[in-house]
Amino acid sequence: MTNRFNALKADAHWQKVWDERSTFAARDDSPKPKSYVLEMFPYPSGKIHMGHVRNYTMGDVLARYRRMQGMEVLHPMGWDAFGMPAENAAMEKGVHPGGWTRDNIATMKAQLKRLGFALDWTRELATCEPDYYGHEQALFLKLFEHGLVYRKESAVNWDPVDMTVLANEQVIDGRGWRSGALVEKRKLSQWFLKITDFADDLIEGLGELKHWPDKVRLMQENWIGKSQGLTFRFALTSAGDAGEGVVEVFTTRPDTIFGASFVAVAADHPIALRLAEGDAKAAAFIAECKRGGTTAAAIETQEKLGFDTGLRARHPFDNAWELPVYIANFVLMEYGTGAVFGVPAHDQRDLDFARKYDLNVTRVVSDGHLEDPVFEGDEAYSGPGTLVNSHFLDGMDVEDAKRTVIQRAEAGGWGEGSTVYRLRDWGVSRQRYWGTPIPIIHCDACGAVPVPADQLPVVLPEDVNFDVPGNPLDRHPTWKHVACPTCGGDARRETDTLDTFVNSSWYFIRFASQPDDKPFDKAVAEQWLPVGQYIGGVEHAILHLLYARFWTRALKHVGMLDVSEPFAGLFTQGMVTHETYSAIDNGPTPQHGEPIQRQYWVAPDEIERTDDGLREKSTGRKVTSGRVEKMSKSKKNTVDPTGIVDQYGADAVRWFMLSDSPPERDLPWSEAGIEGAWRFVQRLWRQFQIEGGEGDDKALDRKLHQTIAGVATDIEALAFNKAVAKIYELANAIEKAAPSASRTAAVRALMLLTAPMVPHIAEEAWGLAGGEGLIADAAWPVVDPALLVEDEVTIAIQVNGKLRDTLTMAKGLPKDQIEAAALASDKVVRILEGKTPRKVIVVPDRLVNLVA
Repeated sequence: MTNRFNALKADAHWQKVWDERSTFAARDDSPKPKSYVLEMFPYPSGKIHMGHVRNYTMGDVLARYRRMQGMEVLHPMGWDAFGMPAENAAMEKGVHPGGWTRDNIATMKAQLKRLGFALDWTRELATCEPDYYGHEQALFLKLFEHGLVYRKESAVNWDPVDMTVLANEQVIDGRGWRSGALVEKRKLSQWFLKITDFADDLIEGLGELKHWPDKVRLMQENWIGKSQGLTFRFALTSAGDAGEGVVEVFTTRPDTIFGASFVAVAADHPIALRLAEGDAKAAAFIAECKRGGTTAAAIETQEKLGFDTGLRARHPFDNAWELPVYIANFVLMEYGTGAVFGVPAHDQRDLDFARKYDLNVTRVVSDGHLEDPVFEGDEAYSGPGTLVNSHFLDGMDVEDAKRTVIQRAEAGGWGEGSTVYRLRDWGVSRQRYWGTPIPIIHCDACGAVPVPADQLPVVLPEDVNFDVPGNPLDRHPTWKHVACPTCGGDARRETDTLDTFVNSSWYFIRFASQPDDKPFDKAVAEQWLPVGQYIGGVEHAILHLLYARFWTRALKHVGMLDVSEPFAGLFTQGMVTHETYSAIDNGPTPQHGEPIQRQYWVAPDEIERTDDGLREKSTGRKVTSGRVEKMSKSKKNTVDPTGIVDQYGADAVRWFMLSDSPPERDLPWSEAGIEGAWRFVQRLWRQFQIEGGEGDDKALDRKLHQTIAGVATDIEALAFNKAVAKIYELANAIEKAAPSASRTAAVRALMLLTAPMVPHIAEEAWGLAGGEGLIADAAWPVVDPALLVEDEVTIAIQVNGKLRDTLTMAKGLPKDQIEAAALASDKVVRILEGKTPRKVIVVPDRLVNLVA
């Protein structure tokens, strides 16, 4: 061995060896116990960043460790390759989405390989390839056949310039993020998956996911949002004229009915639409509402606006009590009945609305202190309490009051107790080119007809252009024109493509089994499923994970799988963060006024440090440091691992990702941190060269076996920083130990313990030390249980309360032996100067305090 580890040479050599030997290819027919380790697969946006590196390093350590434990490990990699960024690149750069995507995959794959991840590349897949999405089309049609797919009109955000549906996140201040056009709410025919059929099962299944974070399970439960409540009807009047009918509402708080202040209906509620036919102001208000978001999250953040219809709703318990009826922008037709009654004192949204329009705000639930009906302040009270100002409900707690109102409503025939869900069926239609074509053919005579199985996959046409806004599939001259499979007449293909969340809802099954003639083989897939350990960001805690859980259940429902939960274990890692930097560009000066200034983000590698501060290299402009935030391409605070690997080697990067922070917390990126990791890799190299000797070192043997057991426990718990700390301690003990056979064994074991974390240096040292085969195929060192028991303790010796010495002694000695040893200590003898202590306090196995 040399004194310096040549990381780049070792990285390249061992990565080539692993590839040539297919070291990490999983065998379906292996008799070993199977373990499926998976990180959420990446979107091929161009290059990986340190956030990717951290995610995949965690999974890699676990996968390598489980191989060393004698398991057959499936640890695959693929690409979530459909989606809007590729189409945006096509529009902005004049390239084809497919070419852009595949070029990015090649770049990112090369980057991942340079980090030495133990991935089964033989199972690599990309969701944009027909050999993947063709099978997805077959699964879609299987769900269609079993009634889990349907088509209906649904409200969407519509950009009238780009002529496409936008996600709520793409609507900024009511305008399309790209075109700047005022966004409209439109109703379009959309395809839906019946996820609501599985709502109860999805909630109940959360209780079985013992190895998921509690916060993720709670987020899913809240998203599904099962609520018990009352559906009831208000009789309507119009300006003193009876007989206008009724409005039906749903509430989870029927106990607050005596605090009602108004009724509000959605802008597309039938009552609102009927009024708009004869009222220009109502029509204008509805049009304004259509320029807002369509989700509950978007609506919660916008200003609460209403239009007084002139209608009045009679209170069900008092015919003389009438409530104003508003059209309101915060009520969605898709939720409940599309109408609500407002109780401002006990719902923040209702309170904001009532204060704006000067409506009554009456307290009906007391927190135990305030009972006055006049509710003051701008913060609603939504906690538990006792009913007040509520007639026959006064004095009841909330739950008793709910039951009482429901009973009276049902007895009076004006309402029914009911269960509703926040969850809505999954709309999967996207008016985009770069996605899975929905395998349906529309025939005027036969309706929606599934594409026959022998015509799958329905492949995207390559000859498209993005010169005109909108979906290129709509205007393709030939692709959408086909014969109806049923009657043979003229028909047209569905030109919507599937939401990309569909692609990621079953990819883990395709990793497990990849036959050519079907999406997966049931028996083979079930050998691996569910995924034993799934790792990814908490930002996917709701939609991706919920959709994957639904899709797995749907496949079980149609008889294709006997697995309900896709992921037995889930770990949500923290983000890698970095300081942000920005500069000011003085743009062109208008004819009158000051120059237009534009702030823009500057990447870390575009900055140089000068005597007068930070400057942008290309322009010389002053750069200002900003907050430390999650690495993101939009703020340019990412660090490309390629240059870091070139400088320090893959193992140093991996070690830094594991060592500096608990894996569930954010990890601040720092040059000092990576340099420290590189120094430890070099230190390991020197330790691997330490020579042994004869004889035993009991203390080192004990430290070694405690480390073997502790590191194993920590890796299984994904507590990588704790495992790293134990390895540091063992390395220190080896350095301090005298030459012995124990030290030889400890050095060899250190190679094995670090192999999952820094595999290149471990392989290099293993080979030079005469290890058999690859260390990647070696077994985890065996623990001697006897050496896990501490039979020695360190006892503190104090004189008058001050620490003066420590003694290492056998555990469990009687007090008189401990006292005698303390009095014999050279340091204690010098301090006492021949005097006998007035008092001796002995705490067995811990300390001796001598009072002089």
